[in-house]
Amino acid sequence: MSSLVRHVTIDCADAYALASFWAAVLEAPLSDDDRPGDPEALVRAPGVGLLFVTVPEGKTVKNRLHLDLQPQDRTRDEEVERLLALGAVLVADRRRPDGTGWAVLADIEANEFCVERSAAERAD
Repeated sequence: MSSLVRHVTIDCADAYALASFWAAVLEAPLSDDDRPGDPEALVRAPGVGLLFVTVPEGKTVKNRLHLDLQPQDRTRDEEVERLLALGAVLVADRRRPDGTGWAVLADIEANEFCVERSAAERAD
């Protein structure tokens, strides 16, 4: 039998704070036993969990791995605005005048991620 990805683990400075941000982004719950100050926190996202682990060293370079988000019930641009309101920062705007492209954002600990077009926008 093959292996399955159980968690994507992300090193961070504050596991609970970063997990709370991503829980809001994904509209998914934190694990019931996670509390502020815990060294680990888990977001129970559909398909795979995001496990945040506090480490002593800070982020110093661009991510080697990042998440690509595809909104389900919003447009890409509506999702970008929602995420900016949650505390994300726009890093690079790769959206094109014809509606294609994506936006590169950073979370509250400067980890980059992308927001792509929704399936409905791709079908148009």
